[in-house]
Amino acid sequence: MDVTEWLLDSDPAIRWQVMHDLLDAPPSETAGERAHVATEGWGARLLALQPDDGRWGGDEYGVAGDRRSVTWTLHLLRRLGIDPDAPSTRAAIARVRDGVVWREWGDLPYFHGEVEECVNGGVLALAAYFGELGDGSDRIIERLLQEQLADGGWNCDPIEESVRSSFDSTLCVIEGLLAYERAVPDAPPEIAASRRLGEEYLLERALFRRRSTGEIVLPRYADLKFPPYWTYDVLRALDYFRTAHERPDPRVADAVELVIAQRADDGRWLAGTPWRGEVFFAVDAPAGEPSRWNTLRALRVLRWFDGSANRAANTNPA
Repeated sequence: MDVTEWLLDSDPAIRWQVMHDLLDAPPSETAGERAHVATEGWGARLLALQPDDGRWGGDEYGVAGDRRSVTWTLHLLRRLGIDPDAPSTRAAIARVRDGVVWREWGDLPYFHGEVEECVNGGVLALAAYFGELGDGSDRIIERLLQEQLADGGWNCDPIEESVRSSFDSTLCVIEGLLAYERAVPDAPPEIAASRRLGEEYLLERALFRRRSTGEIVLPRYADLKFPPYWTYDVLRALDYFRTAHERPDPRVADAVELVIAQRADDGRWLAGTPWRGEVFFAVDAPAGEPSRWNTLRALRVLRWFDGSANRAANTNPA
């Protein structure tokens, strides 16, 4: 079985993205496969776990490292590519919209966000994906634009603790801003300008290096894991730039090479060390075993970077 066949022999969430991102399948076929995410496999299982009050895991974010929460379930559904208009998806989102508030932050409605930049960037991405943009999104954007630091990025730590940006927070924010721009074609230009400054913060550092020494900022940036939650790694960053820009910036080349270096001899990528915390169920292989998520994401990044999939061993993307 070659790599492409191996990828297709999986959950609908992976199959439809392989068809769309690697095989250029006709839109009707891709949409048909995508529709299965809400009715079978991981997506359907997550939807079925939602209680009547909308609070997966009983919490809006997750306490003590528990990833069984509204936030991380919605992010996983988004990364699975669940159809936001499927009836079961709409029903789940309605429960969140109508029943979930940020209890720690004055009972703000869920899609209005809270106070941390990384959380609010993620909520903005969720609101855009699931069609819940509105006054709450305006509140989030106003905060994010005001909270951007002088170096171009963001940091969830208070300004009195750090005036330097965080790779993690910055990526969460620009993912949210991009999602908003894609959903609102007439978005104010200052949003795109702010996002580009955030991108520049990462690009100036080759997506993983210190500007001062050129060394990797944190070893975990090379640990390719799925789902990423709030944490940064180079593959997540590259996947963002693939989505945001038709042509890659030359400064991502070192990050691409770092990803290529992790490809196994059989053309697949292994699973990284999963981020700590309790989950409903695993959606990727155990650490050190072949990972369909990492392989899919790496191959589509290489396809974008090279303009073809010729560097991907043992695949047949055409």
